[in-house]
Amino acid sequence: MIVRWAAAVLSALGMAAAAQAEDAAGQIRAHAGEHRVIVLGERHGTREVPALVRELIEAYAADGLPVRLALELPTSENPALAAYMASTGTAEARTALRGTAYWNVRGRWHDGRRNEDVLDLVEAARALRARGRDVQAFGFDRVLPAALAGTGARDRAMAGKVRARARALPGNGRLLVLTGNLHGMRTQPEWLAYPPMTALLIYNIHIEARSGESWACTAAQRCGARPVGNGGAGSSRRDTADDRSYDLSVWLPVFSVARLLDGGPG
Repeated sequence: MIVRWAAAVLSALGMAAAAQAEDAAGQIRAHAGEHRVIVLGERHGTREVPALVRELIEAYAADGLPVRLALELPTSENPALAAYMASTGTAEARTALRGTAYWNVRGRWHDGRRNEDVLDLVEAARALRARGRDVQAFGFDRVLPAALAGTGARDRAMAGKVRARARALPGNGRLLVLTGNLHGMRTQPEWLAYPPMTALLIYNIHIEARSGESWACTAAQRCGARPVGNGGAGSSRRDTADDRSYDLSVWLPVFSVARLLDGGPG
């Protein structure tokens, strides 16, 4: 009886999360309107954001629009991504997708991007493509020499990759760019020595939560679950003269730590 009750509770929680993702996706689509390039600034390492992006992809694809999913993954992952998108989604294909060095880390010393939830998002894109939808997925991150750290070279390179994909986008298509919330800012913070990626791009959205946890690393490279939430309710447009970092801020009820990939003890 206890097991059945627990299963029912988990099922209800899953349905609630799905409903919240669908509602947030609807708000984003309504606000974004005809914008073709939409940057989604996230906290890495949550289960909720990939679920939200999945809702967006499915909704735009259901409208018959071409959809391009840009992920903050190294461009070196693109051959494996393309092979998976062209596959039938078998266990062997998924093993091959996550078999590269990027996905296999020692312990959990990464910023949270390597998780099963992102892989599920890729699978959702593949399934849509298999059903005849015009959906593609690719990585746009650049791994640069350590000497270029802090120079803005990475953000400039990422912006260039996204811009090139935007130019190739069919006229009525949508390019959804999922990136960290710093890269996703349209304005340059005073404490940052270079403009972030989205300062060179177009429409952007900040995704936050009122409570819960995400996976993050500090400047000292200590990685772990971090509490989130500074209030907020629903979605609100940021259009004041002194705050133009994002076109739209979306607050979800809660974040939970993603199902991280763990390559073994560090």
